[in-house]
Amino acid sequence: MDVDVLEFVVPVDNNKTLFVWDIQPTLAEDVIYDRLFGVFSSFGPLYLVKVSPNAPLHPPGFFALIKFYSAAQALKAQQLTDGRSLFQSSPLKVRLSSKQTPHFLSRNKPLGHARCLELANHCLGFNGWTSDIIALKELTNEEEEGEEGGGVRRRRLRFGCLLQLSFPHHKQTTRGAAVVEDSFTCTGPDVLLQRRCKLQKLVRDRALVQAFTTVLLILLGNGKVMVEVKRTSDQFLLEQSEGVLQVNEFCQSEFPSDVDEGEDEEWNLTAS
Repeated sequence: MDVDVLEFVVPVDNNKTLFVWDIQPTLAEDVIYDRLFGVFSSFGPLYLVKVSPNAPLHPPGFFALIKFYSAAQALKAQQLTDGRSLFQSSPLKVRLSSKQTPHFLSRNKPLGHARCLELANHCLGFNGWTSDIIALKELTNEEEEGEEGGGVRRRRLRFGCLLQLSFPHHKQTTRGAAVVEDSFTCTGPDVLLQRRCKLQKLVRDRALVQAFTTVLLILLGNGKVMVEVKRTSDQFLLEQSEGVLQVNEFCQSEFPSDVDEGEDEEWNLTAS
């Protein structure tokens, strides 16, 4: 039985990336995007679909970049779409990427919060997982040195969150933790309240992202999905902190926003 493993990290491998050429200029760019997404998402969840006009010295038209989370799904899509017209009158050219991935892009960069939800919901369904906050605490709320005049002062807020991620159908759980802080000019209680609410949401999102980085989705050839959790020394520390916010230095690292940086690094090319 074929098995494929998905991680909640940005896919950068060549065997997960497809290039599509010979797209006719008869359709608008946004329509082409929708058609490509409809065709290729039928093979599995997509991380990225990007459409771009051909270079000036090439015939009018477009080319596209398609990124899958799964190498097996990318290969199947390439084999079944290459040479077919799909949504236009002439055949498309679909190839697996042969571009060498730069070393700085080859590291396992966590998905952003929205991407994690998208991938989990696609593979497991909206009822396939749950998240519960174990602790959410305001760690710092203090005025900083130096008055800016007019009674306006700088304030620093710091929040920590410990969260549990559960997969009830697979009897698996894992935990994530994060710390965020912000320093800002406080002009009134409404500003303080807005910043506090924003940081609370941000720290919850980042704790959830950290929890998802320990999760493996195992896709079986029969269409079923299994869930496994990678166990690390940090995970054991988190599991032992029942009801207590215990955040280590590794939890304070920066997590990406929902617009992941570096995804355009291999897009600086022209159609061939």
